[in-house]
Amino acid sequence: MVNPIHLKTLLEVLRTGSFAAAALRLGYTASAVSQQMSALERDTGTQLFVRSARTASPTEAAVVMARHAAKVLTDMDALLAAAARTGQDTGHELRLGIFPSLATFALPELLSSPGWQELGISLKLSVAEPAQTIQGLRTGGDLDVALVYQVGQGGLAWPSTISRQWLGDDNFRVVLPESWGIRDGAEVTAEQLAGMPWIMHHPGTPDALVIERLFASCSLHPRVSAWCDDFNASLAMAAAGLGAALVPELAMLNRPAGTVVLDVPEIRLARSIFALLIHEQNVQVRLFLDRLADVLGSRSIVPLPTSGSRDG
Repeated sequence: MVNPIHLKTLLEVLRTGSFAAAALRLGYTASAVSQQMSALERDTGTQLFVRSARTASPTEAAVVMARHAAKVLTDMDALLAAAARTGQDTGHELRLGIFPSLATFALPELLSSPGWQELGISLKLSVAEPAQTIQGLRTGGDLDVALVYQVGQGGLAWPSTISRQWLGDDNFRVVLPESWGIRDGAEVTAEQLAGMPWIMHHPGTPDALVIERLFASCSLHPRVSAWCDDFNASLAMAAAGLGAALVPELAMLNRPAGTVVLDVPEIRLARSIFALLIHEQNVQVRLFLDRLADVLGSRSIVPLPTSGSRDG
């Protein structure tokens, strides 16, 4: 019998491009991922990867199996949700803390996705920045799950009793006013941006510290035209020609006209999106987080080129 966990691991291997990257996302070792894929090959009698000393390349059979696996896992989620609702008159209430850009651009897609109503989950939302939602978990009664982001390795802290589940990465992109005459998608160097005005995070915040270190590492010392921690406002100001901005892709799904997005190889930064949980996951919580991870994986939150460094 095929293990559903092995199917989920297969999807993550194909999504990330390697056993090592999938292991990092799933909390396994690369060896454990390799063993799972070998077990899946034995259970299905199909070669899924062509292995060499350094790489494991997916076969066409792996791609086809992954396509079917996604549907199988979705059907299993619906089955589990239906079983969990047996004998219940009302849906399970999930008290959820969520940060604004995730609530604005990813949550609506999840709520309108096929099969959402059948999961029997009733959301009670608190939209706030990560530090505030973590406080909701610390009190032990306000929230069941906090959806937070972390830029780099620092800036957030939570009790050791809280568990963490990675859901996806949200890459930052360099946004410029279209009026500056640089074409959308152009590759430029950090040096070419050095003399331009920038819209920056307020000094002293954890995100600002990471960005300052990143800019300093590529000798970019921006001339600040505005301090702003609101990405929608930063995009609007960039469209108006006030300055360049570093904006995560989630916040750019509805970016205004009059802006262009550049590829700057030296500037590689992402914020990692996590679910923090104070209680052991029940079926509905697991289904919700799996669905949200799928939404994040299918959005236009695309991997950046692999050249240069990347934080987060």
